[in-house]
Amino acid sequence: MAHHQLDELDEKILKMIVDNARIPFLEVARECGVSGAAIHQRIQKLTSLGVIKGSEFVIDPTMVGYQTCAFVGLFFKDPSHFEEVLVKLKKIPEVVECYYTTGGYDMFIKIYSKNNQHLLSIIHNKLQPLGLSRTETIIAFKEAFRKQVPLDDLESEK
Repeated sequence: MAHHQLDELDEKILKMIVDNARIPFLEVARECGVSGAAIHQRIQKLTSLGVIKGSEFVIDPTMVGYQTCAFVGLFFKDPSHFEEVLVKLKKIPEVVECYYTTGGYDMFIKIYSKNNQHLLSIIHNKLQPLGLSRTETIIAFKEAFRKQVPLDDLESEK
């Protein structure tokens, strides 16, 4: 997948909206020295190119009752069923991320559950019926940090 070559204005816009996704376009425009319409057009261009994948409100899972975060390595009985399993995983509400990986796992997922008993139920009643030979679960005690990819080093790659 090719990456898009960003100019200085694109970089400045991205840095500002990553820091505050709710920043008004007019404030971005003033800081960048261009019109609000120019910012709107740039953001639409970056979105259509796939550089920006949207914006969202981030919900704290613990604040809505999901106390357990787990990462689960999936081992398939038949690895040729990747796409079929992927479609089914998308339908499990507690599965919030899914990755194709190298190494021992066929896929790697992130799950939020209300507690350990709920996690066990998800593994036995929702994951195992997908045609898994086994799973390997790692429970996360607490998220230490989360951040975006670095945007400061974009200029050095030009």
